[in-house]
Amino acid sequence: MATSVASAHASLHRGGRFFEGKVHWQSSCSSELSFRTSLQGHMMRLCSTLRSMPTHGYFAPRAHFSYGNDSNRTSKMTSMKESSTKFFDFVVIGSGVAGLRYALEVSKHGSVAIITKAEPHESNTNYAQGGVSAVLCPLDSVENHMRDTIIAGAYLCDEETVRVVCTEGPDRIRELISFGASFDHGDDGNLHLAREGGHSHHRIVHAADMTGREIERALLKAVNDDPNIFMFGHHFAIDLLTSQDGTEICCYGVDTLDAETQQIVRFISKVTLLASGGAGHIYPSTTNPPVATGDGVAMSHRAKAIISNMEFVQFHPTALADEGLPIKPAKRRENAFLITEAVRGDGGILYNQSMQRFMPCYDERAELAPRDIVARSIDDQLKERGEKYVLLDISHKARDQILSHFPNIAAECLRYGLDITRMPIPVVPAAHYMCGGVRSGLHGETNVRGLYVAGEVACTGLHGANRLASNSLLEALVFARRAVGPSIEHMATSSVDVHSSSMWDRPMLPVSLGSDVVGSIARKTREIRFELQSIMWEYVGIVRSTSRLKTAEWKIGELEMEWEAFLFGKGWKPNMVGLDECEMRNLFCCAKLVVSSALSRRESRGLHFTTDFPYEENKRIPTVIFPSPTMKVTWSSEQLHRQIHR
Repeated sequence: MATSVASAHASLHRGGRFFEGKVHWQSSCSSELSFRTSLQGHMMRLCSTLRSMPTHGYFAPRAHFSYGNDSNRTSKMTSMKESSTKFFDFVVIGSGVAGLRYALEVSKHGSVAIITKAEPHESNTNYAQGGVSAVLCPLDSVENHMRDTIIAGAYLCDEETVRVVCTEGPDRIRELISFGASFDHGDDGNLHLAREGGHSHHRIVHAADMTGREIERALLKAVNDDPNIFMFGHHFAIDLLTSQDGTEICCYGVDTLDAETQQIVRFISKVTLLASGGAGHIYPSTTNPPVATGDGVAMSHRAKAIISNMEFVQFHPTALADEGLPIKPAKRRENAFLITEAVRGDGGILYNQSMQRFMPCYDERAELAPRDIVARSIDDQLKERGEKYVLLDISHKARDQILSHFPNIAAECLRYGLDITRMPIPVVPAAHYMCGGVRSGLHGETNVRGLYVAGEVACTGLHGANRLASNSLLEALVFARRAVGPSIEHMATSSVDVHSSSMWDRPMLPVSLGSDVVGSIARKTREIRFELQSIMWEYVGIVRSTSRLKTAEWKIGELEMEWEAFLFGKGWKPNMVGLDECEMRNLFCCAKLVVSSALSRRESRGLHFTTDFPYEENKRIPTVIFPSPTMKVTWSSEQLHRQIHR
């Protein structure tokens, strides 16, 4: 596999053009990686007229669910008419802040289906503790927020994107409040603004240490009250439905697997928004919920979308280290429990197990340094001392202040015998956020016509080589809103013939293999998943080297071949689908994208630190991954259905 960092300018957009530079597009449906040293050919147009779609053919069931404030809240759907194909104006894949906020706007102009992998509230948004950053203090400024973002991003951020997000952020916060989101206020009656690592000012709007949960609650309630939005829970997105005419690729919806009915459900839409989150589960320890298996990035890559900056995987410095708790959890967590950045922002101090404070030795900002620096510092301490965790101490603060600011963390730790008002918290880095993803412009547009992206699945240019704390929810809100205008324009001039749903071959369930064979495939897939995660942690972690990355590339390739040989040796067909198996193919796809991107960057920058190239180069350029038919194609890199060429 030929790998290099694209030498085009880092900008995602200039003067109405999607990229500076050009790219050649192939008509083959194969879409393995290739890195180009220049962008050749004109980028494909992002909007054009499609054939008229009759709106009378649309299936419009109403989904209802309850979303209470307690921890046992559930989502309940009404019984819907059985149908293998459904038609909507807009399809949204993902029910986090980006997908919900977008749906609430476009629903004013047409019918909207929200497809979500589990319960509607099960998203990365729901697990976000810290808050949303925005300039809301008179002593702060957009320029300050921009500077902090660019410095944290190791100067790889797109400046125009940064300005847009920092400028529009305050209005997006006010909109959340208008939807009913309740944030903490100070004694003066104004919003309480916290400060986190990398921020020069207090600008973090929060709801104690459960900000994401509060935002999710408010938006889900608004979605439930909207008669034009229909929620489809437990629908796993398999592959995007695309066609290709010359160099132009168009998206017409998505195939899904209803995990509850074990039915393939096809969604045909005029516009598709991908807001499916990240890929934390390519690693064994991640703060992401179990649904974060890189499905959106992998689907987009198979559909020939451009991918960018996948080497920049953010490891949160402080996930709860279960090994250091007085009472060990009875079983391994599906995802690591996050100890929010705000603990350090509120005065928390990091110590090694000898109670020696170490962060001032690594950075003058100490505990308030950006996440990449703190994570590498902790990693260095652990390796140097041969220990499994470090300690984060907030107990020197007033008890009432700790409990009011961090009630969720305090309660979780107390379950295992640790009182954070008196004892330090054992913490360790864990995979947390993908700064790379599907490359988009200033309005969430991609090179695939009719496909928009927002949230963690997107690479907008905001985060550069390292995300500034609490900028993720902000980015999701801003780009979800910015994608609305062009989506409506595309919807108004675009349609798909109601008979078009038969253009693509349908995925099929492996019922013909028998339960014993399906069970053995599932067991093997779980084993392979654990092995892949172990390889990523061992060779593609916080500190990297060329030899270790090449070893990872080889091991992942061998592991994927072993898994596919087992599957197809058992009678599995290329168009067969199962939830575990489809997740596995997506994890393989994303892992390979991360490794290939990391090998192509011959410098250390932000989250990508390699011992072979420990310094930053002067060139501040993104990694850009184009689809190519020339590389070896595996199951993880092929669309399950036949791609239509017209």
